[in-house]
Amino acid sequence: MPPATADPRRASDHVFAGLLEALLSGRYAPGEKLPTQRTLAAEAGVTMGTLREALQRLEQMGLIEVRHGDAMRVRDWRRHGGLDVIAHLALGSSGLDPAVLGDVFEARGLMLRELAALAADRRSAGQATRLRELAAAVSEAPDQHAAQRLDFAFFTELAEAAENLVFVLIMNSIRSLYFEHAGRLPVTAAHEELAHLYVDAARAVAQRRPAAARRAVGLLAERQRERVDAALW
Repeated sequence: MPPATADPRRASDHVFAGLLEALLSGRYAPGEKLPTQRTLAAEAGVTMGTLREALQRLEQMGLIEVRHGDAMRVRDWRRHGGLDVIAHLALGSSGLDPAVLGDVFEARGLMLRELAALAADRRSAGQATRLRELAAAVSEAPDQHAAQRLDFAFFTELAEAAENLVFVLIMNSIRSLYFEHAGRLPVTAAHEELAHLYVDAARAVAQRRPAAARRAVGLLAERQRERVDAALW
């Protein structure tokens, strides 16, 4: 487990990261009983209050079950984990996991394609206009970071236009992870070369052409994955 730090909040983060790594790596098997809270706190060199903050986060993620007293058991993260587990699996302290990242980008591409098709069927006039404005702004973005903000705004607007609450909530849930790891996952590298694909997708949505919207967004997702692969491997 990472060493303790003088800052209580940072200490809790360190304990959380260490325990999370142990859970996801299989150091503790599903159903296994964790050491007592007192033991974990002593090993980490932190107070019981700091430890409990970390445990609460793990419990909220569905990774452990805290029972009466100190009894805590490991839950199977494949059955109980959510989207917040993905970033830790793909971008954890042990390094990038190509297999998990591949799954992430495969799922991302499939989701974005369907978003585009639904948006083409359901978008309002105002949403079509905003998508075109966001698409046009990509080519004028001063740098990759600005382009990434526009990228997320574009796909968030696409989710709203699709009128599917689940997709909207997924975009909400991954927002912080997207920007936290934006530097490691440069989906908008050389964004000037991608700009026309946003424009093509926005045009297809505005013209209510689902198949064309799906193709344009699918190609954009593929080009973005190629940029990440080139940067990482």
